Amino acid sequence: PALMGEAIIANARVRDEGTRNLVDAAQSAGARRLIAQSIAWVYASGPEPHAETDPLDSGAEGGRGISVGGVIALERRVLEAPMTGIVLRYGHLYGPGTGAETAADPAVHVDAAAYAALLSIERGSQGAFNVAEPNGHITTDKAVHELGWRADFRLAV
Repeated sequence: PALMGEAIIANARVRDEGTRNLVDAAQSAGARRLIAQSIAWVYASGPEPHAETDPLDSGAEGGRGISVGGVIALERRVLEAPMTGIVLRYGHLYGPGTGAETAADPAVHVDAAAYAALLSIERGSQGAFNVAEPNGHITTDKAVHELGWRADFRLAV
């Protein structure tokens, strides 16, 4: 907790500068598609559930404002890249390897999140996709209909 302020700043910087570097590298390599992980809990206040076309909370202040600024920079860089840019707005990850067996809404199991990434590689079109289990905060209709994504997807054990 004592270092959380520094971590928030560093995370936002990685989202901005790191994504810029990834876009440059992808362009240099001749990539035709770029898929980035984002988060689904940075929407501005307003009627729920939020769709991908709803505005992000660009007016947030403090730590949330720094985080949202980093997310906006990441998404803008990916979606404005000279290739097919896809942003997966994941809910809070949980499941094997995440350190959490449950998560607050919006939540998404790590297997279902990975499945969304695979589907994006195979058939994703330009734009953002909310990726989370059914909840009252965000809608995942776009991911379900355009990608064929399922929130209940789990890898066979």
